[in-house]
Amino acid sequence: MGCRKFWYVAMFFCSSGYAQVDEVVPFSSSNLPIVVINTGGQTIPDEPKIIVDMGIIDNGAARNNVSDPFNNFSGKIGIEIRGSSSQMFPKKQYGFETVDEQGEGVAVSLLGMPEEEDWILFAPYNDKTLMRDALAYGLARQLGGYAPRTKYCEVVLNGVYQGVYVLIEKIKRDKNRVNINKLDPDEVSGNNLTGGYIFKIDKFTGGSGEGWHSGYAPTHGTSQTIYFQYETPDPEDMVPVQAAYIESYVKSFEDNLASSNFDHPVDGYEKYIDVNSFIDYFIMQELTKNVDGYRLSTFMYKKRDSDGGKIFMGPVWDFNLGFGNANYCTTGTPTGFVTEFNKLCPADTWLIPFWWKRLFQDPAFGARVGSRWAELRATTLQKSEINGYIDSVYTLLNAEAQQRNFIAWKVQGKYIWPNYYVGAGFIEEVNWMKQWVSERLDWLDQNLPVLITDVETESVDGVVTASPNPFTSEVNFTYSLPRPGVVNLRIFDAMGRVVDTSAVEQSVPGEYTYTWHARTPQGMFYYQVRQGGSILGSGKLIKR
Repeated sequence: MGCRKFWYVAMFFCSSGYAQVDEVVPFSSSNLPIVVINTGGQTIPDEPKIIVDMGIIDNGAARNNVSDPFNNFSGKIGIEIRGSSSQMFPKKQYGFETVDEQGEGVAVSLLGMPEEEDWILFAPYNDKTLMRDALAYGLARQLGGYAPRTKYCEVVLNGVYQGVYVLIEKIKRDKNRVNINKLDPDEVSGNNLTGGYIFKIDKFTGGSGEGWHSGYAPTHGTSQTIYFQYETPDPEDMVPVQAAYIESYVKSFEDNLASSNFDHPVDGYEKYIDVNSFIDYFIMQELTKNVDGYRLSTFMYKKRDSDGGKIFMGPVWDFNLGFGNANYCTTGTPTGFVTEFNKLCPADTWLIPFWWKRLFQDPAFGARVGSRWAELRATTLQKSEINGYIDSVYTLLNAEAQQRNFIAWKVQGKYIWPNYYVGAGFIEEVNWMKQWVSERLDWLDQNLPVLITDVETESVDGVVTASPNPFTSEVNFTYSLPRPGVVNLRIFDAMGRVVDTSAVEQSVPGEYTYTWHARTPQGMFYYQVRQGGSILGSGKLIKR
């Protein structure tokens, strides 16, 4: 690494590849691992990757000095600038591949993470807490599925201190990442053909853009369509029969979801998807109020039939605009559902698939969401648990690293697109986010049951009244039935769990009253009166 001996004394800069920080920061040691990159005079492009030298210093609990040997990694990498809208920021983020002397990929363990060859150096810039992505991935892992592992570090590029970065695992097929079977080009039939695939909804930046259009328009959309991109296998390695298979499978799922029989317990949508992964994905997007949720950086994968053969949502990705950090469309308030994005911004280029609205039209799905939310709020998603993680990262970064970062990049107290809140400094940004999380949890506790029980659906000319309300022991539901058939009543508790059901056969249209005798404790409840796939009415009940 030719410039290294000059870097930390005279701050000698290589002739090219120099990153234009706002202020050059003298840098000699850190409590974080140090990543040192030397391009040998090359400028790092958007693509293709260039081969450069990289070293990592990680002395564990001991202090890391830039003069120390590269003891965690020392070798060649292929590196390029990555990101989409983030490329407009001066602090660049990078994708890189660890390679051998011949430039071939080689799997290595970096900073204690499992061996792989593809990595991300994420550069927090408009996120002035420096922790939104790491926080979201950490929470997602605690939900039980895979989410990218992260490690904080400080980066030096061609002798210039670059600030605080997050080393992140790139989403890809691997036994320690997305654990699905490798699909080779010659696997074109039988069980082998059925998996594993990774596909996504995203901007074309950083991908080939090859894929297919959904046959179903997004809810509230204008002229947009949903476009799925191939991720794994790489499009250049995927043969036509494999591309046709995953497109056909997703189409079968969407056809089923759009059908009148979509909520059938055996032949409905659950035949195609892992519902639990969809529920956890929904919870992560809504907890963080991620403005990009469901419509960008949205990954999915499919396992082989021998492993269940279903579509899984995730892994989650890209939360720098979450936790109240976006001032457009869903905005940075701690209120509102991200699933309403299409209604708020119907002209946006990237909208949310109809999937989520439709899933909530199945009361069983909503009940499972409510049950999962109640479980997580009692464990992983307690305010004390989330605040504990935020405080631990604050302590790690506040000791010194964040100070250097914000000298190099003078963003504190300034609006950086698309900030909703602009704090005076690091502690103000972190404290504001902690308060936002607290208010967001409170809002979801109160409003998630409404989403679960009061969804948009096919309407009929039915009107339902419930009286008395509040009530002590029974409620009279009066409704106007436009056609004969079975009428279903479902009662949900405050978390959206079904607590009682009944079905009444009505042979002719007309006005009817059904008396529900409550066997529930006091509290708040929701009711839903349905006939087939249509909701006649819904609302809130209070038992005293």
